[in-house]
Amino acid sequence: MMSSRRTHVGHSGGLVMLVACVALAPYGLIAADGAYDPLSVSREEAPKTVLLDVEDATRKRTVPVKVYLPERDAPAAVVLFSHGLGGAREGNPYLGRHWAARGYVAVFLQHPGSDESVWKELPPGRRLAAMKSAANLENTVARFRDVSVVLDQLERWQRDEKSPLHGRLNLDQIGMSGHSFGAVTTQGVSGQQTPRGAAPFTDRRIKAALAMSPNAPKNGGDPNKLFGGVAIPWLLMTGTNDTALVGDATVESRLAVYPALPPGNKYELVLKDGEHEAFSDRDLPGTKSKRNPNHHRAILAISTAFWDAHLRGDKAARDWLDGDGPKSVLETGDRWQQK
Repeated sequence: MMSSRRTHVGHSGGLVMLVACVALAPYGLIAADGAYDPLSVSREEAPKTVLLDVEDATRKRTVPVKVYLPERDAPAAVVLFSHGLGGAREGNPYLGRHWAARGYVAVFLQHPGSDESVWKELPPGRRLAAMKSAANLENTVARFRDVSVVLDQLERWQRDEKSPLHGRLNLDQIGMSGHSFGAVTTQGVSGQQTPRGAAPFTDRRIKAALAMSPNAPKNGGDPNKLFGGVAIPWLLMTGTNDTALVGDATVESRLAVYPALPPGNKYELVLKDGEHEAFSDRDLPGTKSKRNPNHHRAILAISTAFWDAHLRGDKAARDWLDGDGPKSVLETGDRWQQK
């Protein structure tokens, strides 16, 4: 376990580790020397996907999910993803495709009440107000509960011989992730506490968590109390220009989460000039600059190494993550730190 804090600044010569004998792959480079490479994949075609609905009779609520399945039928580690405000299970496919190609079952949730239904049928002039209205406590709590309900259903599908997920899931290796409102969701189910020290929505089945565009709420009290009790590995990703039109999150509030986390398997990536949509597949309202294509490359590499290390217990991935591996995919001005 790493006990000391290490900080890396990326450099423009980020492919130093992979310069010798490489071949192109759909999501990056494959090192011919057999060194650990979180961007390498073993297949070129898109992974199989399944659209399913999770019915929560107690709340009379349906949670749609899109499942990206790996090539092998053997039980695989599971990674959940929660979309941002106004999103859907179809969003962020670059993550689902790559994680599935790396052997994970990637389950992308859609949260009614804070999904695309909030704005899709409205004229453009009314959409922002509708989005702001949907960013409320009721929908936040509903999202927290959605995660546990989906995990309950995954357990049933794993046992159900008629389910396309029968026998495909390793439910001892579950990761949780999300972007923006999905990051808030991820924080709430993986260890964030209330100012009084309670963590009513933490689901102990989750073994590691990745929050893209995290946030320490301004009215939530001391960040050290909110995040000081996080017991599992956390990876945070944000950017130096990571703000959104809805909500009061600022670059400063996003950066306030990492210092409040206790030592031990905690990581933070800050992308230089990264805006809020750096973690998405499309531009969002308020976009100010052209996308940097290396951002997705860094996100895929570091997230994959994180899952490999902390869900699968892969030593090579852990060495890459805790060593100089992240520098190989970062650019000048990107920041990486761990504790």
